[in-house]
Amino acid sequence: MDQCPSAPSPDAPAYRGRVKYDARTARRYQQRDPARHRAELRLVERAFAFVPVTHRVLDVPCGGGRLTVALAQKGYDVTAADLSDAMLAIARETIAAQGLRCPVEKQDVERLTYPDRSFDTVLCFRLFHHFPTPEIRQRAVNELCRVARQFVVLSYFSPMSFTSWRRKLVATLGGRPSPKHSTPLREVKGYFANAGFRLVRDFAHRVVLHTLHLALFERVGDFWP
Repeated sequence: MDQCPSAPSPDAPAYRGRVKYDARTARRYQQRDPARHRAELRLVERAFAFVPVTHRVLDVPCGGGRLTVALAQKGYDVTAADLSDAMLAIARETIAAQGLRCPVEKQDVERLTYPDRSFDTVLCFRLFHHFPTPEIRQRAVNELCRVARQFVVLSYFSPMSFTSWRRKLVATLGGRPSPKHSTPLREVKGYFANAGFRLVRDFAHRVVLHTLHLALFERVGDFWP
C-alpha cells in the first residue's frame, strides 16, 4: 500500500538559507569570483552615492563582512549582523584583519532586536532571493524598515533576466527547481509601500542580462533628523 508523505517537522526551517551556512559552507562562500565581487561592490557604491557618509549603517546579513569592510573604509559607521555563527566568525576575522572596529552581532532579519529607527540606513544584500513566500518577504521588509530611520538598500533577483528565464524553463521541463526565488520590482515595491517606504532608484549591472538588482528605498514623510 502506498504511504502518504510525512508532514514536515514543525521545527524545520521555513527556507534553507536560515541553516545553510555552517562552517564548511560559510568558508566556501568566501571564495567568490573576483570579477563578480568587484561588480557587486560597484553596484553597492552606486546605491550608497545617495547615502550620506555620516549615516550609521546596519549590514544584515553581513556574511563574511566584505560589504561591512567596504563601507567602513569609506567612512560609514557600520554594524554587521548575521544569523549564522560561522559567518559571524568569518566577519570578525575579516574586519579585524583590516584594522577596523565594527560591532558584529547575531541577529535574525525576521526578528531584529534593535529599537525602532536605530540606524540611518540598512543594507540587506543577497538574502531576499532566499525567501520562498510573500509572508516571509513582508515580515523581513517590515523589520528592515522598522529599524531604518531613512533608507533601506535591498538586493533582489529580477525575473526579467536570462538567468531567471533559464531557471524557470529548467523547472518547467522537469528539472530541479531553483532555491533562488526571483521577485518582480512591483512586488518588492508593494512590500515597502506597506511599511511606509518608497522606491528612490533601482540599480542593475545590465538590465535583462543580470539577475541581481539593488533597490534604494526611503521612508515616506518625516523622518527623525
